[in-house]
Formats: sequence, structure tokens, C-alpha cells
Amino acid sequence: MTLENQNIDRKSLRIVTGKNVDWDELARDCVCFANGQGGRILVGIEDKEALPPVGQKVPPDLIDRIRKRIGELTVNVQVLPSLVNSENGGEYIELVIDRSSSVASTCDGRYYLRVGDTCQPVLGDDVLRLANERPGQPWETITSGVPRHRADTEKLTGFVNGIQGSDRVKNSVKEKSTDELLVHYGLMQGDLLTRLGVLLLGTTHDRRALGTASLVQAIKYDEQGRKINKWAWDAFPYRR
Repeated sequence: MTLENQNIDRKSLRIVTGKNVDWDELARDCVCFANGQGGRILVGIEDKEALPPVGQKVPPDLIDRIRKRIGELTVNVQVLPSLVNSENGGEYIELVIDRSSSVASTCDGRYYLRVGDTCQPVLGDDVLRLANERPGQPWETITSGVPRHRADTEKLTGFVNGIQGSDRVKNSVKEKSTDELLVHYGLMQGDLLTRLGVLLLGTTHDRRALGTASLVQAIKYDEQGRKINKWAWDAFPYRR
């Protein structure tokens, strides 16, 4: 099952067809992804479902209509809609949203950012911070200057053991070496930890040196892929 996360969202086809069309919600979600790392919106797949309804057909003109309306309702958002035929015979639309090199917004000047599996408004000074990050790399992917050997040994061991013991991780990933796992999950580039690597595996001293408060969110799913819990840390988590 494809779960909703930082880079994937699902929407009913009703959001763009029928009597309850909500173009503003779809535009807002596109802005969220454009201000983050980019992502995909699967229009035509209901929440908690992996596939579209059996036999669902997408109106022939809907792809062009979506492209036009999102262009009218957003600023600095690039979307590429395409029709997808599912294995059960149903159709849905995949919207691919690129990460914007400038701050994206709705046409009425509202800013949003994807946080975990939710869309959050960006207000006040956070708008300026968002602008300052463009067109740079996302915060978590930037290398920190902290070498890999300075990672906290206990945290590193716990991370590796957790990955290897998880029933949600593919065997091909579990077979990777420790350094390969760090690269795979974006915690290391070259011989240096990324900022995300320092946040999760660094010593207290190195976490404090990050100098920027970040928002960290963890989402727990059950064996059926249903979200059952969520935790968020948004007040200098690297100092804890």
C-alpha cells in the first residue's frame, strides 16, 4: 500500500468533479509540496485505499482542466498531471509537483508547507525563513561538517538494529552495510553526516551546533497501513 507521507498524498476524484469540487484545497496542497521537496498527489484514490475504485473512469478533459486551474490559483507552482491505469481497471490522475526554486503561494498570498502527512500554513517570520532557503537544498539534506565517526555510537547502533529488525523494511535494504544505510536514508553524504544525520545520530554538542530549530514528526502505522499515532517535536529538538 502507498501510504500518505512527506511526498505522497491521495485525494478522491470528487475534489475535482461533481457538486463538491474544491479547487482551493487542491491548490493549497500543491503549494505545500512545491515549498517542500516536491511530491505526488494521486487524485482518484480514496483515503486508506491503495487503488482507485474498480472501473473508475477519468473525464477526458480533466487533466487539462487541472493544469489550467492550478496555474490560475497558485504562484510558482509547476504541476505535471498524467492519467494512470490501475491494475484493477480503475483510472486516476497522478499530479507530480516539482520543488519550487522560489517561494510558492496561493494566488491570494497564502503560504503552506508539507509537514509529514499534513499541510501546514506558514506565517510571520517563517515565510522569510522559507524564502531564504530558496533555491538552496532542503535543510535536512545539507551536510553538517560533522564526520561520520563522530556519530553517537549508542544511537547509531540503535538505528541500525531498528532497521534490520523492522518488518516494514525490504530485505535488500536490511542487507546494506551501516554506511550504506546512512546514505540510503539521507543521513550521510560522502564522509559527512547531513543535518538530519546529526539530528538523529549526533552527540549533544553537535546537535546544538546546528543552530536552527527544526520540526520533526514521526508517524506510526499498524499492519493494515492505518495511521494510529503521531508525534511532533518543534521546539529545538536537537537540544533534548
